[in-house]
Amino acid sequence: MLKSLNAILMAGREVLPLVEGGKGISATNHLSSGAWALAGGVGTVSAVNADSYAADGSIVPQVYRGKTRRDRHDELVRYAIDGGIEQVRRAWEMASGKGALNINILWEMGGAQRVLHGVLEKTRGLVSGVTCGAGMPYKLSEIAASYGVHYYPIVSSGRAFRALWKRAYSKASEWLGAVVYEDPWRAGGHNGLSNAEDPLKPEDPYPRVKALRDVMREEGISDDVPIVMAGGVWCLREWEHWIGNKELGAIAFQFGTRPLVTRESPIPEQWKQALLKLENESDVLLHRFSPTGFYSSAVRNPFLRNLEARSERQIPFTAEAVGEHTHVLDVGNLPRGNKLYVTTGDLLRAREWVALGFTEALKTPDSTVVFVGREEKAEIRKDQADCMGCLSQCSFSAWADNEKSSTGRLADPRSFCIQKTLQDIAHGGELDRNLMFAGHNAFRFSKDPFYSNGFIPTVKQLIDRIMTGD
Repeated sequence: MLKSLNAILMAGREVLPLVEGGKGISATNHLSSGAWALAGGVGTVSAVNADSYAADGSIVPQVYRGKTRRDRHDELVRYAIDGGIEQVRRAWEMASGKGALNINILWEMGGAQRVLHGVLEKTRGLVSGVTCGAGMPYKLSEIAASYGVHYYPIVSSGRAFRALWKRAYSKASEWLGAVVYEDPWRAGGHNGLSNAEDPLKPEDPYPRVKALRDVMREEGISDDVPIVMAGGVWCLREWEHWIGNKELGAIAFQFGTRPLVTRESPIPEQWKQALLKLENESDVLLHRFSPTGFYSSAVRNPFLRNLEARSERQIPFTAEAVGEHTHVLDVGNLPRGNKLYVTTGDLLRAREWVALGFTEALKTPDSTVVFVGREEKAEIRKDQADCMGCLSQCSFSAWADNEKSSTGRLADPRSFCIQKTLQDIAHGGELDRNLMFAGHNAFRFSKDPFYSNGFIPTVKQLIDRIMTGD
């Protein structure tokens, strides 16, 4: 029998300590978040380029007609605001005033502050809080407080929270709804691994969360302000020693991966079925191909394997003959007059790749070249040219939300257009050709008897199951 899981106060509302993880680009919408709140938990509406609807109820395609990246970026922001407002309103109607509704944004998404202002301005009284991560969102507290909304920063260490608190959050302390600790090894989506942490050596979250609570106590924050444990949470039986633990203070649990496989989940049926069939931990990869620069977790499908293979077909070069770089690269269809010097071994490897059909050499920002096929090169160049500024800065296209609309670095062909692939997979695109975000525990669907014979629960059935400890 699971230790009693009592309702707690979050942002002044009594809710079950169960939070729905907010998965961007239409992988979480009003159907899932409204149902989660209706069941008494905290539903999370993603405000990351959410869908909006036409008069007939169909999804409005996000088509970009602007001639420049700046124009397309402005279109993207308008789509994001309209979609965020629509999703919040529909979720609120579904929840019937029960539970609570948060919205989730990525601080490093393009126009994050404009989107946040735009959505909160038109949803006053409907949104309980704003969950925000993927960066250091110093202005989050100020913006949320200006609309009378609580804020929930996502951090992966006590040190990160202390920096946010000292610089900004202490000025709006009364609006701190909770602090989300996102495990940088086990969470889905983008993760906050620091350079000091080994991506191959996961750490026990307990001492890290204890350290976060210690920082909060040092700053005078009450133990009643919950820490939300996010990443790697599958069943509460495995976290029973956290419940009612005075060392940790108030604790809530965030579920991101399990709600993907519910009847209300908006992801396509083929995506749900693919998750149900994952077998091993290695089926989910913590990688660094994202154009954000952050580590992120996703299903290791052909799309991700192609990115792995692309980076393996990579050699360093110099602009002049230096050291062992004595040979001019004579393959790869480089622009005329573009001499790159490589080692003997790398020249032979490059010739082998070209013989296999990877005839095109593309420069990276790190003084290397990668080899791809002609069709793949054409797709990369088109995706880079079509950039709509979905991130504050993008390594793939070299877009940045600044006066020059540029990072000042060479566009990186080892990455991909994240907006394109996430919009495509969320709206029925081929699974093998797109990125499938998922948390580390996604392989457990196939091993959990709750999902026997392909059973897909409603959100209410999932929460009831979670409450049993399983």
